[in-house]
Amino acid sequence: MSRTFSSKDAKTLINRHKDLEKKLQAVLKQYSEYESGIKQAANELRMSRTLEVLRDVPIEEVNREKRGIRVASLHRYGIHTIADIAPVPVRQLASIHGIGQETAFVIRREADRIIRQTEANTKVRISADNRSPAATKLIKKTSSLRMLDPQMGSVRTMLGKYGKDIQSASIDLAPAASVLKWFFSSKKTRQRAEGAYRFLTDILDGEYGQTSNNVIVLGLHTAQMSDEDAWQDFQSNSIAFFNILEYFAPGLLSSDDGSSGLPEDIARGVREQEFFPNGLLCTLRRYQEWGVKYILHQERVLLGDEMGLGKTIQAIASMVSLRNTGATHFMVVCPASVVTNWCREIENKSRLTSVRIHGTDRLAALRTWMKEGGVAVTTYETTGFFDLDNDFRFSMLVVDEAHYVKNPQARRSVNVRNLSLHADRLLFMTGTALENKVKEMISLIRILQPSVAEQVKGIEFLSAAPLFRHKVAPVYYRRKREDVLTELPEKVENREWCTLLPEEERIYEHAVLSRRFTDARRVSWNVPDLRKSSKARRMMEIINEAAEEERKVLVFSFFLNTIENVMHLLGERCYGPINGSVSPERRQSIIDEFNQAPAGSVLAAQIQSGGTGLNIQSATVVIICEPQFKPSIENQAISRAYRMGQTRNVLVYRLLCENTVDERITDLLQEKQAIFDAFADESIAAQKSIALDEKGFGNIIEDEIERIKNKTA
Repeated sequence: MSRTFSSKDAKTLINRHKDLEKKLQAVLKQYSEYESGIKQAANELRMSRTLEVLRDVPIEEVNREKRGIRVASLHRYGIHTIADIAPVPVRQLASIHGIGQETAFVIRREADRIIRQTEANTKVRISADNRSPAATKLIKKTSSLRMLDPQMGSVRTMLGKYGKDIQSASIDLAPAASVLKWFFSSKKTRQRAEGAYRFLTDILDGEYGQTSNNVIVLGLHTAQMSDEDAWQDFQSNSIAFFNILEYFAPGLLSSDDGSSGLPEDIARGVREQEFFPNGLLCTLRRYQEWGVKYILHQERVLLGDEMGLGKTIQAIASMVSLRNTGATHFMVVCPASVVTNWCREIENKSRLTSVRIHGTDRLAALRTWMKEGGVAVTTYETTGFFDLDNDFRFSMLVVDEAHYVKNPQARRSVNVRNLSLHADRLLFMTGTALENKVKEMISLIRILQPSVAEQVKGIEFLSAAPLFRHKVAPVYYRRKREDVLTELPEKVENREWCTLLPEEERIYEHAVLSRRFTDARRVSWNVPDLRKSSKARRMMEIINEAAEEERKVLVFSFFLNTIENVMHLLGERCYGPINGSVSPERRQSIIDEFNQAPAGSVLAAQIQSGGTGLNIQSATVVIICEPQFKPSIENQAISRAYRMGQTRNVLVYRLLCENTVDERITDLLQEKQAIFDAFADESIAAQKSIALDEKGFGNIIEDEIERIKNKTA
């Protein structure tokens, strides 16, 4: 029987399969090493961070219980902190003059206790701006595993599917690899060899061979990955990194997955709640998935997570899960300024279809949605035009910025309440801390779950107490950033004090003496030529430094004229402005242009308009042109950049002029904050917010007038 291949061909084919399997097994081993490498690198990073903390803990702590330890002897030996003693063994301690063997054991035991406690309470922040050797090692291992992980299932499946057949076929082909064995082989043996050759050739050219070669190449790529490539991968896929680290190194980033704060019976039900993410096009953090399960399990809830924790994506994920169990119609009611953002998020983060019901064609769009389904996105004002049939039902109503409907008598509150009668589930969302605004909270809860509102009626004064939180837990859930996102890079806040130049000072003092409040607040920005503005000069220095560090910048001001002057000064490198007169569509296009712009670009926005409802993570520097009467407005603006997904330190610069209303506003608000913090646990203080009113500012102006007159006297 003649054959279609040579002995050399048969031997080469057998060896190719052996080599391929060997390399696949090596990749599997490589993946396993990445797993253990992540755990080891995480421990090293945690210990590195622990030692940083311990460098500030004096060695005197080992003698806190007054055990008679001669701490002075340790100081003379060069041991001044707990970090210094961490690597020192008992034998070495015992050799120190004045210590001795027994005392050395006591010192070692007490130091180890402090180290363990510190390590247990030390959380790690990972930032592209702090690329320590330990952090880089962890990022490289995590990046390598992240790249290989999607292929590992396929590799194991293929080895299970083809492994035995390849082994059997290789045995059948073996006689053909030897001229002598082939000569003495039976017809049946030769037939099996022919079949084996075809099989082994075919699978090399098919899925098995292609996938195997791709995985092997990927394995080589991960093994040769540079530090810079790994950090770039982290900056592009930070959420995936954090999820991997939470899985392989639990507790490294945070001790809380967001499930705390719920009574055990509710937590148990949420834990057992099914979530069906098919069709969700992004990765949820653990605390976000828990939030989704809470929403699904409790059905009518108020989600109060702090800004930047991803309330929008939790709402979308909830709708996706319901869609996978047969639901077809959903509705989002939100402020007009974020309609475009909602539509984009729905389309980009899921396979759900958004239907914008807003503007002149709103009724036609409403009819389309009622007929075809999807996610209707509309505004509070537009809901006044809705006229739904009594028997029309939809699966979930999402109300964004739900504090807009806090007043039960307001038209938009009535409209939302009427819409809620058609919804099987309700999800209200607000980043406002409603514990500080109990009446608003109860007003919203009354729409969601009236029975819960009745239970807390009359105990509003206990809003900060565990009893109150326990009673509202079935309907109100709030997580803070520091509880669930301890891995966020640091926010570094700076007060940039500027000294007025002569022309600025003359213009400022004239404004104060004339009692022109607005001009006084615009100190340094109202000079005819911004090149003679101390704040503008400092702003340019910050922007230029940001460009050198490949950062982008947000510039906020309360005043439209200031924003216009900033844009004129910066020219083409500045995008915007974003202000109250800019349509939602144009606002989104400005942000898109800014996100695509090169490092060193600047986005200018009026702080009231640009400080809410936007996600501008591409910026890592925030400049605030003047102090605001409400610090909460500044915090909202900063949160546009300092939010989940941010991978770099966020630098905040508040531009202030000394010996002006800037200084007096800042000092007064700081005093108010100190008083507030002193009584933060008291129910009365908890219901107040820090702010400066017009009367208070009037008093500041009067003080400034007196100061200026005394200066010129």
